[in-house]
Amino acid sequence: MNILVLNCGSSSIKYQLLDMKGEPALLAKGLVEKIGLPEGNFTHKPAGKDNYSVTRPIPDHTAGIDLILKALVDERHGVISALTEIKAVGHRVAHGGEYFAHSVRVDEEAKRKIAACCELAPLHNPANLKGIETMERLLPGVPQVAVFDTSFHQTLPREAFMYALPYECYEKYRVRRYGFHGTSHKFVAEKACRILGWNIEEKKIITCHLGNGSSITAIRHGKSVDTSMGFTPNAGVIMGTRTGDIDLGALLYVCEKEGMSTAQANDLINKRSGLQGVSGVSSDCRDLQAAAREGNSRARLALDMLAYDVKKFIGSYAAVLNGVDLIVFTGGIGENDDEVREQVCRDMEYMGVRFDAEVNKGLRGKDQILSTPDSKVTVMSITTDEELVIATDTMNLVK
Repeated sequence: MNILVLNCGSSSIKYQLLDMKGEPALLAKGLVEKIGLPEGNFTHKPAGKDNYSVTRPIPDHTAGIDLILKALVDERHGVISALTEIKAVGHRVAHGGEYFAHSVRVDEEAKRKIAACCELAPLHNPANLKGIETMERLLPGVPQVAVFDTSFHQTLPREAFMYALPYECYEKYRVRRYGFHGTSHKFVAEKACRILGWNIEEKKIITCHLGNGSSITAIRHGKSVDTSMGFTPNAGVIMGTRTGDIDLGALLYVCEKEGMSTAQANDLINKRSGLQGVSGVSSDCRDLQAAAREGNSRARLALDMLAYDVKKFIGSYAAVLNGVDLIVFTGGIGENDDEVREQVCRDMEYMGVRFDAEVNKGLRGKDQILSTPDSKVTVMSITTDEELVIATDTMNLVK
């Protein structure tokens, strides 16, 4: 069963085509970039064939998806003989609000609810909806499924998701903690437990999805009970260009001093802050590690702040869970940056963590236990695969 997975951003489309018959197999993946700009980019990577790329204007998402479909059936770099071989389409949708606690088959009601969440995710949900509507036109009759970043966190208790604003803010505008990266947190927790031979419903787990966007989640009995991102993805730990948690009074003070509008303030906390803003070097940990080794104190500070934030959330979530059995690192940084992992896990013996620095050293992109055999808490690096989660949910709902 061939399933096309689409992740539509405001000006980009990531995609994968997977054969879900038996053991999942990746047939092709690629990226459409700079949609709506004078020159767009399209890169197609078919399994077992040469990559294909083109630079040309891509005016909208319909044109971008049309490029993807034509590439998939192209004689030279295609991987299927006809579009009828695509049996379903799975979409990553950023925000499901309080409507969706699970992935759903797309129908008119689902589209109305996704549209209603556009206010909560103005950069992502409109693009996600465009992808769904485009596929309805280009592949009419092919079933579609929406998989939400927020749905895994709909199990948070009220004391964890409510903010201490006047209650009317929740009643009128549904201002609350929603959390994101749900597909990744759920996937790596389940994958780690399978590797260890554990029943996830018996375990207390803290998952650390660390990348350009980062979030930490506390999982009890397989359900999310707290998570670091909030109403928006800006909350929690310091990220590539996002502040993470900040005293709102400090933000208001800067806005007043600089005469900033709300749009300018939003740009400040989402695009000009974080690792980039502190270091002045880069939002990429690889660049920061190199700069820190050369003596750049601000790059070192940014890395120290990241490790400190992650360590602090792990400690607080261990308190929420009344202990922890497993700590998982995933995402671009979590899977590949051994220095960040070691710095986070240093001096955690008080909670039973004994970290194996030798096993960790140089480890990149592998599923691996990183704690010593006598550690009371197991620490692991686990590779995430959000597209596989989307494809699996899509297959199960369509079947």
